[in-house]
Amino acid sequence: MRRLVSLLAATAAACSLVAAPAASSGSEPAPAGATLQLNGLTSAVAEIGSTVTVTVTGTAGRPALLLVDVAPGPVTLFGQSVALAFSPGLLVLPVDLTTGTATLNLPIQNQSRLHGGQLFMVAWVGEGSAPASWCWSNGADLLVVDRGPQLAGRSLSQFPSFETVRAFNRGSSVEVAVNTQSYPALNGRTADVYVVAAKTRAEWDGDPSLADVSFGGAESITFALGSIQANTLTVDTGTLLGPNESAASGDVRPGVGYDVVIDVNRNGVFDRDDLIDGYAGAEPGFEIMRDLAAGGSSSAPMAGPNPVTEMLYTGGAMLAQDTYYPTNIPTMGRVPLVVISHGNGHNYRWYDHLGYHLASYGYVVMSHQNNTVPGSHTAALTTLDNTDYLLGNLAAIGGGVLDGHIDTDNITWIGHSRGGDGVARAYDRLFRGTTVPANYTKASIKLISSIAPVDFGGTTGVPASHPRDVPAYHLWVGQADADVNGCANAGDLLMWYHLMERATRARQSISLYGVGHGDFHDGGGSSVASGPDLIGRAETHKIMRGYVLPLLEHYVRGSYGSKDYLWRPFESFRALGSSVDPNAHVNLQLQEEPAARLVIDDFDTNPSPALASSGAAASQTVLEYSEGRLIDSSTPPNFTWRPGVDPMNGCTIDGLTAAFRTDSYGCAFVVTPGGAISYDLLRSQRRFGDYEYLSFRAAQITRAPETIAEVVDVTFTVTLEDSGGRTSSINIGAYGGGIEDPYQRFGCGSGPRGPFGWNTEFETVRIRLADFRHGTPLNLRSIAKLTFRFGGGFGSAEARLALDEIELTDR
Repeated sequence: MRRLVSLLAATAAACSLVAAPAASSGSEPAPAGATLQLNGLTSAVAEIGSTVTVTVTGTAGRPALLLVDVAPGPVTLFGQSVALAFSPGLLVLPVDLTTGTATLNLPIQNQSRLHGGQLFMVAWVGEGSAPASWCWSNGADLLVVDRGPQLAGRSLSQFPSFETVRAFNRGSSVEVAVNTQSYPALNGRTADVYVVAAKTRAEWDGDPSLADVSFGGAESITFALGSIQANTLTVDTGTLLGPNESAASGDVRPGVGYDVVIDVNRNGVFDRDDLIDGYAGAEPGFEIMRDLAAGGSSSAPMAGPNPVTEMLYTGGAMLAQDTYYPTNIPTMGRVPLVVISHGNGHNYRWYDHLGYHLASYGYVVMSHQNNTVPGSHTAALTTLDNTDYLLGNLAAIGGGVLDGHIDTDNITWIGHSRGGDGVARAYDRLFRGTTVPANYTKASIKLISSIAPVDFGGTTGVPASHPRDVPAYHLWVGQADADVNGCANAGDLLMWYHLMERATRARQSISLYGVGHGDFHDGGGSSVASGPDLIGRAETHKIMRGYVLPLLEHYVRGSYGSKDYLWRPFESFRALGSSVDPNAHVNLQLQEEPAARLVIDDFDTNPSPALASSGAAASQTVLEYSEGRLIDSSTPPNFTWRPGVDPMNGCTIDGLTAAFRTDSYGCAFVVTPGGAISYDLLRSQRRFGDYEYLSFRAAQITRAPETIAEVVDVTFTVTLEDSGGRTSSINIGAYGGGIEDPYQRFGCGSGPRGPFGWNTEFETVRIRLADFRHGTPLNLRSIAKLTFRFGGGFGSAEARLALDEIELTDR
């Protein structure tokens, strides 16, 4: 408001000139006329965040003004009807008519509260000194709308009371909610809410008609000022259809898209100031997802949407291959390729649970003989060679059945154990140019996934164990792994998280409690597991199938709904058909591409506790706060708790030695009642409204007394404060679960109450920033302070935690 007042004051002189008549000389030219258009129209609709092109035409060289008002008028001024009200909110802008045509670009701020607002404009061109010779243009009006809200989601039992989501498992209820703090123009209005089959922006523009597909048809709601609960509506009770899940249906879609339209003017058409979830981009408003864990297997090859054919062949030494493909691939065009590289002592025929599953959904999966005995450096070579051999011999393999049907620019490498290290080292060879395949390039590799990998190459090996700039890197961890066990006393070679930390683009991990090294394959025999509450191979495969498909669908095919499975808590959202074993626990880490995030503190620079890595001022009132490398520094290395000696006990993110370091730092501390970690943000960091989520990762420090006092998930509260002093707080437990307690495995040293607890294992928490505005007037465009609050009424009373990667991210 102050800025608007200052603008009006600056234009007061111009306004007075318009209002003051002058005597005519009698020789003034007749008005030549003036026109005004907004984006080429006289009545336009503009989205928040866009720029409106204002075009004024009139006599060249004459003085001109653009008048903007919030009310339409008309009023009569000096005998002329002017299409404005001349309200106190009138804004006057100078226009340069040197050439007879002036173009102004007016940016519309990206603020949802502007939705439904209207502006009315006229142009004035001075043709002479007498009022009769002033030329007023036609009136033009502009309606401002938000075409990118997220509306579909689920209610929560505590503040923020509602979360918008991308994906619903089939059979789940779908709710729609509107925060009227963000959309004040809706207060008091009654609207119809439609769930419709998803359309693209072009399809909506071509056909804006509304046809509700939910059970019972469109619902009505009257919006009230106040809590979001008062503006929440159940629009479907689980009847919306997902993909056809019948065996051999051929429907490989992970989900079916729907859009939500709030028909404000209740005319059955999407237009004017209607709200829509699903118009802004290529994605739908939400998706109804199928059972992503169900699919073909060697024992039930018809269980998925496509029948699968498996074929064995060999091209010579270390070129034996087991390939799975959709039997009807001749009708499919080109499909992505997945290459599986087994581990030492394993067999390339032990991956039916992945091969049949993914092939049923339209992938070609090739598992190959892997030269692992010398090490992961030779496994890298066989991964490179087998991928090249398959692509170079498609005309001959299987009688040419795959020829012309593999997308050679869309390849995923999956490796297990030494093979898991090998696929990273293979990519490093492509990155360095030391291997140049004949039939694909580095750019062909879109995703690398390592299952329980060793780290034999470190950062200095040739090749190094380094995923480099692969578009997406993913890691599987089995916390009960008795081979690549992750214990500090095993040294850098057998730690899991190094490869993920080295990846420079999108990266993530999926960690499973009670899962051993052998559970990740289907070759039978021992699970190679150590620890309590083992879930076994069958349950492990259910979890794997429920994650590997959305992993590929998101990173390889761009599936909108699939990403939800990769970060929403396992406790509150998982694939249908995933494990329901109460001993199954899953921790997820996810970090977006660097271009999609703004780091507040990753602790990698500025070692002073008073200064975040971004330069923001930091302060702490928790106990025993320290910053350092995320690596257990015990001597000898193990997970034994040593009070005051090793604050990062159990961390295995960074390397023990220089050749394996990832330069990953974090902080550790003891939760105290009313304790906090706060950041006074720089001005360049305050526009939280430009991002979708606040993201950070946290972990419970293993074997610390505060951790083992009670083996439960830990929660705490995040508070945002804007520059006006308004605050809003969200407890991370609102979304389900909290920071998981360490897996209660014993060994690798001891602890104060017995040797129980394994890795200090991180998981990522993402809070949608708009959630902080549910019922509060918080200004997300100017957040001055971010605070993590612990203990007492803010979450768990007792805990010792590690915290890292505090950042804002795009969706």
